Amino acid sequence: MKFIANKFKWTREPAEYSISEDKIEIVTNPHTDLWQRTYYHFRNDNAPLLQMETSDKYFSFVVKTTFESKNRFDQCGIVMYLDSENWLKASIEYENDKFQHLGSVVTNNGYSDWATTEIPASIKSMWYRLSRRCDDFCIECSYDGINFKQMRVCHMFNVKETIKFGIYACSPEYSSFKAIFTNMLITECKWQAHNGQQPDTDC
Repeated sequence: MKFIANKFKWTREPAEYSISEDKIEIVTNPHTDLWQRTYYHFRNDNAPLLQMETSDKYFSFVVKTTFESKNRFDQCGIVMYLDSENWLKASIEYENDKFQHLGSVVTNNGYSDWATTEIPASIKSMWYRLSRRCDDFCIECSYDGINFKQMRVCHMFNVKETIKFGIYACSPEYSSFKAIFTNMLITECKWQAHNGQQPDTDC
């Protein structure tokens, strides 16, 4: 299914952005972020999100991100936001001129869980694929949009019949940058069912 821009709605609209049929650009505002409690002991919930709703329990969402982040924690990527205390995201967070963090955050019941790996700061684009199988989700990334590697498999405890998913960009410190989102697709679920031990129960 081709990306249909008019199906996506803002949760916190940014001050500057543009939307066309094949590209979305977001210019981040300073001091925007998503995080809940863990380690830092603060709660940030003001990043702009552009999402669509679905009740489909099996699907994949693909997007390519391109960015010129240059300040600490600048980030853009995919998001599945239910409410302030239940969401997930995947992105590259800029750290310094040598490296940045490719990672994911899963937040259940108001506590965020961050998993990362360091990649060179010279990388300025990344593809992501978010897949849903009932209340379980798989996050993958790719440098070329063809070969995807698993970043995270997780369960969301407070998923309702309908969820929202899409893209986000933010700058937690005093900075701003342009994030560009292209090649957006919604497809059948690319995360195949496990073919080993049989499940104890269906989802």
